[in-house]
Amino acid sequence: MEVVAVSGGFDLADAALVAGVMEDLIPAPGSEEAVEAVDSAWLEVAGFEGKRGQTVILPHSEAASLVLVGLGDEVSFESLRAASGEAVRKAKATRAVSLLARTGLEDATRAVVEGCLLGGYRFDTYKTGDDSTRVERVEVVGADPDALARATILCEATNLARDWVNTPAKDESPAAFAEAIAAEVSAAGASVEVWDRSRIEAENLGALLGVAAGSDRDPRVVISEYTPQDPVAHLAFVGKGITFDSGGLSLKSAKGMEEMKVDMAGAAAVAAATVAVARLGLPVRVTTITPLTDNAVGGDATRPGDVLRPVDGPTIEVTNTDAEGRLILADALGLARRYQPDLIVDVATLTGAAHVALGDKYVAAFASDPEVTERILVAASRAGEYLWELPLEKDYRKFLDSNIADIKNSSSTRYGGAIIAAVFLSEYAGEGPWVHLDIAGPSIARETSGEQVKGGSGVGVRTLVELAQGFSDMPRA
Repeated sequence: MEVVAVSGGFDLADAALVAGVMEDLIPAPGSEEAVEAVDSAWLEVAGFEGKRGQTVILPHSEAASLVLVGLGDEVSFESLRAASGEAVRKAKATRAVSLLARTGLEDATRAVVEGCLLGGYRFDTYKTGDDSTRVERVEVVGADPDALARATILCEATNLARDWVNTPAKDESPAAFAEAIAAEVSAAGASVEVWDRSRIEAENLGALLGVAAGSDRDPRVVISEYTPQDPVAHLAFVGKGITFDSGGLSLKSAKGMEEMKVDMAGAAAVAAATVAVARLGLPVRVTTITPLTDNAVGGDATRPGDVLRPVDGPTIEVTNTDAEGRLILADALGLARRYQPDLIVDVATLTGAAHVALGDKYVAAFASDPEVTERILVAASRAGEYLWELPLEKDYRKFLDSNIADIKNSSSTRYGGAIIAAVFLSEYAGEGPWVHLDIAGPSIARETSGEQVKGGSGVGVRTLVELAQGFSDMPRA
């Protein structure tokens, strides 16, 4: 889909005209003329009241149709974004003209663009025979061209992550995923290095190798570097890349495996965010590390009771092979520390406990100190993503005590699983600033609504870019 800015004198021929309506059928600013021309009796028959999520399609004297979208009780970034997503899915035309950016809201252009490009996303690589009419071009009346261009880059990166997450594991081996990341990162102007098994062995990434031991598909590590001239800061992004998670010998149930192709959503998010940062040309150096492997069942699979030696940090007794994400992150965080960044951020579909605690919408955030917490929460707010801080309670470290190694990979208590997993990672993140984002819940959109489309969500991409933007906006010394 293409989204462009237009000013006055726009052409409505063969287009769907999109206008906004608030509750009590109050026209949104900029949509008055289109809405006031509608016979309210039509809306009453259709049951349309202007509530959020409501849409109605009506005939129009000049356009192919008039698409009215409900904004609820106020015009906000969220309501504009959701309404734009609904509009592009419901419009039965190849071209749409949107009046929603004329509301006067500061971020209206970005909200409308995100709604269109994210809400209009489709992953149909494996579908056949779909000849339905879909919107291919949206002309946004009164849009700010610069804001539109930036929002387009963010949405394209988010949809790239969605594509990766939605791809079946059969077609996304560690090697194939590494190749895909390398191609996108290189095209964006960043450098990339892919480590194969022999290099991983030479670098002594014992935790990653332990997880990979049960699979006949060799692991990979992808290290991307975006280095602008005179960077104001250096960020390291680390993403969990389990290309399929069977649970290993601690085998998941059949139901528990149904969504496990998405266990690489953290790697997808950090790689796509790196692409966006490079395309935006932000003055922030970004080093991105994505360890990639299956967690499979095979003759040489790591057994409960085995001890793994990561590249740096405590030795690990594996008491549950289904707690594998933290193992590959232990190696990746050790690698990230070598680069001495100003901040490390890891993103992972790490624990069902985070999903249970916060549901499908919120990312669980853990940070090394209050300043880092504030940075990531502000970045998420600007990105329009939902984060909730959970405590990094170091007293829970006792639940990871091992009799034969420095630490074990799963807790001796059933409670506080997301926190204890974060405490485990803190052992490998070092003493510097660090953020852990557990995206287990919102990594998948389980229904199509607003800007979300059922399937991989791309959560985390825009938050990471906004984090980098926040460093970019700091005054130089």
